[in-house]
Amino acid sequence: MNASGNQAQRLPVVGKPLAQHTLGEILDRVRRAGGDGEPSVRDVVEALGRRSFGPLLLVPALVVVTPLSAIPGLSSIIGLSIALIAVQMVFGRDHVWLPGWIMQRRVARERLDKALSVLDRPAGFVDRLTRQRLSWLVRPPLSWVPQSICMLCGLAMPFLELVPMSSTILGAAVSLFALAIVTADGLIAIFGLAIIAGAAGLVVGLF
Repeated sequence: MNASGNQAQRLPVVGKPLAQHTLGEILDRVRRAGGDGEPSVRDVVEALGRRSFGPLLLVPALVVVTPLSAIPGLSSIIGLSIALIAVQMVFGRDHVWLPGWIMQRRVARERLDKALSVLDRPAGFVDRLTRQRLSWLVRPPLSWVPQSICMLCGLAMPFLELVPMSSTILGAAVSLFALAIVTADGLIAIFGLAIIAGAAGLVVGLF
C-alpha cells in the first residue's frame, strides 16, 4: 500500500457514533488519535466522535486502571471529565462538550501506547464475553441510574486521589458501567454496582 493509503487509514472517523463497536475497536481509535505525535484529549474525542457518549465515558475510566494513573493530577482531570460527560448523558445532550483546558491536555505517545498495550489482551477477553442481555438496565428510563453513579464517581476522584487505590476502584466501576452502556449488556452494570457496593462497605467499615 502506498504512503497516501497508509495516511488515509490513520485518519480518525469524526462524529460517527461507536455505540455498537467492540472494546478492541474503541482502543484502536484511541491508538490512532493524534497520528504519531503526542495526542491531546481533543484528538481522542474527535477520534471517537463527539456523539459517542459511551466510548467517551469508557476511555478515561480505563485510563485510571492503567499505569497512566501514576501521573500526578491525572486522576483528578479524568474524574472531572467523567463527571462532565456523565451529567451530559443524564440531561440528554446530543454531543459531548469539555472545557478547553481539558481538551488541550496531552499525553506522551510512549506512555499512551504502553497503557493501551496493557488493555489489549483484557479487551479481547471482554469482547468475547459481552453481549446484549438485561439491556433494560442501561436503556431509558433506567439509564440515568448508571449515568448518575458514573457522575458521582467522577466527582469523587479529585478528593480521593491521595487515597491509595481509590481512583482505580472508582475507575473500574465506571469502566464497567460505560462498557455496559456501549454493549447494552446490563449484566456488566450489575458487576459495576457490586464494586460500588463493596467500596462503600469498606469505607463504612473503616469509619
